[in-house]
Amino acid sequence: MKMITIIPVPAFTDNYIWMLINNGYAVAVDPGDANITINWLEHTGLKLCAVLNTHHHKDHTGGNARLRELYRIPIYGPAKDPIPTLTHSLVDGDTLTIDEIGISLRIMEIPGHTLGHIGYIGENFVLCGDTLFSAGCGRIFEGNPSMMLNSLDKLAHLPANTQVYCTHEYTLSNLRFAKHIEPENLKLRQYDMNAISLRKQNLPTLPSTIEIERNINPFLRCCIANVALAAKKLYGANPDDIISVFSALREAKNNF
Repeated sequence: MKMITIIPVPAFTDNYIWMLINNGYAVAVDPGDANITINWLEHTGLKLCAVLNTHHHKDHTGGNARLRELYRIPIYGPAKDPIPTLTHSLVDGDTLTIDEIGISLRIMEIPGHTLGHIGYIGENFVLCGDTLFSAGCGRIFEGNPSMMLNSLDKLAHLPANTQVYCTHEYTLSNLRFAKHIEPENLKLRQYDMNAISLRKQNLPTLPSTIEIERNINPFLRCCIANVALAAKKLYGANPDDIISVFSALREAKNNF
């Protein structure tokens, strides 16, 4: 059997609808726009066999009803988020098998952005929605800093080579803030140059990897001395309290 291919379909201003492809079938991840998804399917000739949602926000679920009506497919998503179009609800530790594309995914609850947010973990990748971004993390709309930091820690403990598929092209904006926090981080500066080059070619900066994010993402580095001291100097955080550091950085990024 062929390996799964994962490609981005741009939507709205900066969303990606990730398509998992194999055997002539496709699975759409967070299809906020049904028309974009339908047009892509017609162009490629692939058959949609399922939709995966990471959380309830409309830019991730707005296409569900139309796609379900047109293709009569299952809609998977978090049991703890309000998504009325779901046909199958998932909780932490579940395994989701999609036979058409030959894949099994482990479900991880990663709340904070929303209370029910989930990630889908494959053999060497994670579909993490709006919890972890490259060089950043999602806003805390429904959870609290401790909850979000715990979710990010769970993701950070995935194998280093795990590819990170988040749902927004926020990388350059996130990198500007990351450089503000760690201006001397050489791996960060190198990653920034590569990301700028990709965007100049209108190419995605994604996927990233867990190893890259451990090295450049300030929200995964709150226990690193340079990051904690920067949070103290710039935003008054207690450098000995990881929740204080994370909270200060997240609030600062909101207004950066």
